[in-house]
Amino acid sequence: MRYIDFLDRGAELYGSRDAIRDGDRSWTYRELVTLSHRIARALQTEGLRPGDPVAIWTPNHPMGLAAQFGAARAGCPWIPVNVRNGVEENLAVLARLGARHLFFHSSVAADAARALAEVDGLESSVQLDGIEFDDWLPACGPTVECPTGPDDVVLLPNTSGTAGRPKGVRHVNRGIEAMVANYQSLMHYDVPPVTLAAAPLTHAAGYFATTLLSQGGTVVTLRAPDPLSILEAIERERVTTLFLPPTLIYSMLAHPRVGDFDYSSLRYMIYGGAPMSVEKLREAITVFGPVLAQTYGLTEAPVVLGFLLPHDHVEALADPSRERRLISCGRPGPFTEIGIMDDGGRLLGPGERGEIVCRGGTVMAGYVDNPDEDARVFDRGWLHTGDVGERDADGFLYVVDRKKDMIISGGFNVYPAEVEQLIWRHPAVQDCAVVGLPDEKWGEAVTAFVELKAGAELDTAELAVALRAQLGGVKAPKAIRVVDTLPRSAAGKVLKRVIREQYWKGRDRVI
Repeated sequence: MRYIDFLDRGAELYGSRDAIRDGDRSWTYRELVTLSHRIARALQTEGLRPGDPVAIWTPNHPMGLAAQFGAARAGCPWIPVNVRNGVEENLAVLARLGARHLFFHSSVAADAARALAEVDGLESSVQLDGIEFDDWLPACGPTVECPTGPDDVVLLPNTSGTAGRPKGVRHVNRGIEAMVANYQSLMHYDVPPVTLAAAPLTHAAGYFATTLLSQGGTVVTLRAPDPLSILEAIERERVTTLFLPPTLIYSMLAHPRVGDFDYSSLRYMIYGGAPMSVEKLREAITVFGPVLAQTYGLTEAPVVLGFLLPHDHVEALADPSRERRLISCGRPGPFTEIGIMDDGGRLLGPGERGEIVCRGGTVMAGYVDNPDEDARVFDRGWLHTGDVGERDADGFLYVVDRKKDMIISGGFNVYPAEVEQLIWRHPAVQDCAVVGLPDEKWGEAVTAFVELKAGAELDTAELAVALRAQLGGVKAPKAIRVVDTLPRSAAGKVLKRVIREQYWKGRDRVI
């Protein structure tokens, strides 16, 4: 099935059910299908042809979703543009990925005008919210036959840049089908689900919304995803499914009204994109119920490479011998193969650490105009993720850290995630990041940057002593620094490279 086929299947089976709900407005599946045909015809009128990329630059908005489906129906790959990025970064994305048309929201109208003036090849645009969009759409008329096949590109996301310069990624219809198959084989619903789009639809939250279309899922868009509005929406909308980065879950748990709402509708609260504190994971299960599920993926192989299901969490909490699984990201989906590989290309066995590699239908077709990177990441027939990990005897995958995040201190390898798990346990800590800073004696000094909960205080010397007792002298931080806030990407990931860069400037070696 192609990307657009999942919407059409949903309309065939659940035509009168709400596909999108935004505040007091809603669109049924039949209405959304009709709208997608009108958008496709409007793109054709603008002169776009199959294969011409279309960019969508908007916060979570129902017409942003409609534009995705209209572009797909016209055979135009769509480029998700995150409103939380800086304007210069987004202009570079549009240029790098060859956008021909731009859908934009009024909140970024000035930036969209710059894009139309400065980005070569960008020939047309339309504002999604307001009368302009209604005037741009043709009247209801003939349907548009989608011209794409299984191996045609349908989606052009951009890597986050947490591990280097951002790159455009080519996903084809066949890959989206495999992603949906992985998700639906693992996540089960007795009735059509309701998913809350609180995290940006340009990232994993958008992928999860796609997986629910053929099951008649309703996507509830939330434009200002502050902790309280999410907690309120779960009860009000009877939400069954939502995806959140760990940092947002931490903020929800810390909110003074977290105990005021009914969360009984929840089936899956999915977290991913970064490791989650085991202590906060325990707290979240106590508050929200046995509904926590972790996903592991990357832009090049989205969202369901590995999955730690709710029952895996429950078993790990109930059985001390399985407690370590709480820091696992689960087992591979049924349509994905994951391996652990050493630097020589040898696949490793249980308990051995190496780079996580994968292959299967969800893996990208390649980068945009970047054959050198394609050759590097597809070495030996596997996609190389850049993550260091291991598997246990039962097949559970553990992401130890990013290869580039590993610290070499005094000749020993230190994986920040191990140190961060212990720091997260402290009741005053909201979030933390451990990096290696230049040091004449150690080469790199293990250093922790800590963000505190509102109103909390931290005795860094006391914490340093406790960590040294638990980790030993090599792994324990040489310094703990309290900061107002940690730098984060538009998707909520802590940007360790931004922390490191200010300390490694002007040196011969930069990690």
